[in-house]
Amino acid sequence: MRTSRRTLLKNSAAAAAVLSLDWTCAQAQAETVRIGMVYDLTGPFAAGGSVASSIGAQIAVDLVNEKGGIGGKHKVAPVSADSQSKPEVAINEAVRLIDQEKVDIINGVYASSHAVPLAAKVEQQKKILWITTAVSTAVFKDKNLQYVFRAQIHSDQYGQAFAGFLTEHAKAKLGMEPKDVKVALIHEDGPYGVGVAAADEAYCKEAGLQVVMKEGYSASAPDLGILVTKLKRARADVISHAGYNPDITLFLRQARENGLKFKMLFGAGAGYSQLDKLRETFGADIDNFCNIDPVPAQLLDASKLAPGIGDLTKTMVARYKQKTNATDVPPHCSMGFNQTWILLNNVLPVAKDKYGGFDPEAIRKAALDVDIPAGGTIQGYGVKFFRPGTPLSGQNERSTPVVMQNAGQHISVVWPTNIRTQDPVFPLPKSSVYAS
Repeated sequence: MRTSRRTLLKNSAAAAAVLSLDWTCAQAQAETVRIGMVYDLTGPFAAGGSVASSIGAQIAVDLVNEKGGIGGKHKVAPVSADSQSKPEVAINEAVRLIDQEKVDIINGVYASSHAVPLAAKVEQQKKILWITTAVSTAVFKDKNLQYVFRAQIHSDQYGQAFAGFLTEHAKAKLGMEPKDVKVALIHEDGPYGVGVAAADEAYCKEAGLQVVMKEGYSASAPDLGILVTKLKRARADVISHAGYNPDITLFLRQARENGLKFKMLFGAGAGYSQLDKLRETFGADIDNFCNIDPVPAQLLDASKLAPGIGDLTKTMVARYKQKTNATDVPPHCSMGFNQTWILLNNVLPVAKDKYGGFDPEAIRKAALDVDIPAGGTIQGYGVKFFRPGTPLSGQNERSTPVVMQNAGQHISVVWPTNIRTQDPVFPLPKSSVYAS
């Protein structure tokens, strides 16, 4: 039977249409999600936790891609940018990622001094800013942000934990009523330090603790001798210090040289969470210092978390140590990993399946659907974002910090009491060079 030329043409066109449809479906199936990754890979913030955060975020990307990508089929292509510990560079890099690299999602941001202007800039562009690390409450407070999200804790929570620990332990550990405990608050003068110190002051006053000194300084200051002298005059029992890395090193060195004494020093994350770095410089001098931050995931009891979370933490820890040869895995690794994991596993699949794509509008809607109960993440806390129109729109309402203590070569959780892994050593033992 002979086939007419018209029939051949019709069959060829139909075949071409089927091939075109198959190709289009294959393209959709193989859609790659490009995400801008903005971290301080150089400059003073790099060693203060930013590099650790970036490594944690990359581990999360690697694990998702090894399982086929988002939803098992959409690979993640990170586009890295170094903000160089400079706010203006962070903004320029974000603009480059959006305008030239055509990314709709920016992940990362270590420093609050970067996060505040970046949030405004990305919000204006109606792109997604997914903050993994920066903590300043000022990023969100009364801004009604729609496209900026943070599962990480915020700086007001540092003050709650600081005052809560002191109030709980003053009588039993110091033999003092809370009203008799003298507190000094020192901080770098950017949004991070200012936010932590303001929260410390507010919650200390609410708890009846005595705030005898509150002083800010530039993180790039070449000399903190005057600050140390003021602290000696104030005779504080407890010092809270919100600092980065070089400034912490400078402060502790000059404090020792000038004979500053106290019953306890509390860090507020950042440089105080980089235990390996501090120990390289100060050795046993930093033993028993406390630090407030989101918990390093490996310190939690996996049996109290959702199924599979413990195994996920073990994988993260093993890969971090493999990449860095670190003894301790700092909290910043967990921050970078945890927040990125939530984005890749709890938000983007929903954006695609429920809202039709990976565009900012779909991602925004999917983020507002997130409802992870306590125990559902590697850092123990749950995730649900404050709604638009509320004072902290875009901030996780279920995030929680812990108080940790440098217990020799490792870190222990000492507060909240119900999840502590060690009874706190408080005050500093007489063997400490800083003990009063």
